[in-house]
Amino acid sequence: MKNLEGTVRAAIDRYHMIEEGDRIAVGVSGGKDSLYLLDSLISISRYYPKHFTVTALTADPCFGGTPTDFSSVQNFCRTRNIPYIIKRTRIGTIVFEKQQEENPCSLCARMRRGILHNLCREEGLNKLALGHHLDDAVQTFFMNLFYGGKLGCFSPVTYLSRKSIHMIRPLIFCEERDIQRTVQKRCFPVVKSLCPADGVTARKEIELRICELEKDFPDIRAKTVGAIQRGTLDGW
Repeated sequence: MKNLEGTVRAAIDRYHMIEEGDRIAVGVSGGKDSLYLLDSLISISRYYPKHFTVTALTADPCFGGTPTDFSSVQNFCRTRNIPYIIKRTRIGTIVFEKQQEENPCSLCARMRRGILHNLCREEGLNKLALGHHLDDAVQTFFMNLFYGGKLGCFSPVTYLSRKSIHMIRPLIFCEERDIQRTVQKRCFPVVKSLCPADGVTARKEIELRICELEKDFPDIRAKTVGAIQRGTLDGW
């Protein structure tokens, strides 16, 4: 198994994601990626040359109008002495009942990020870490190409001037399968998503197409990320 924490550290160093005195919020959905991100940042904070603190934030969409049970995540944070803040929202109702969005994931993600940004400002946190990994980057690239007819991806580091907050993505060099293996091995308390669109999204379709392409081009993901970097797309 790869040294995932070393991979996270490499991304942090390459893109100067962390500075002295940073108060970093980790957006925690309860999924494997955000839990691994939280755990790795906690670990890195113990020896990183620049001192920073970590706080976990969750914007609960309350799918079906019901709050999600994050008690296992609360205990996960408690045993690591990390503050954990949950904001209950009406995102699930707005996206799936009122708006009845054709592409619910995009609106849901934007609304959750907006709530997390506001929580960061309220709590005096200057950076928000998100759990997007290498596979997410590759999928986003192809989604932009196939559906939008453009070349692009999310950025490793984004500054939101209106909120005075940096968004960072320390997992961008980590492969999803390695995160999955690590989370399973360490028995992290993954909270199953209650999203009605889970597994039937445009992103899932792109993921399946990439898996098909890998049969003929086994290193397509690594080559795609390399092309994004060489093209310096979106700050890569």
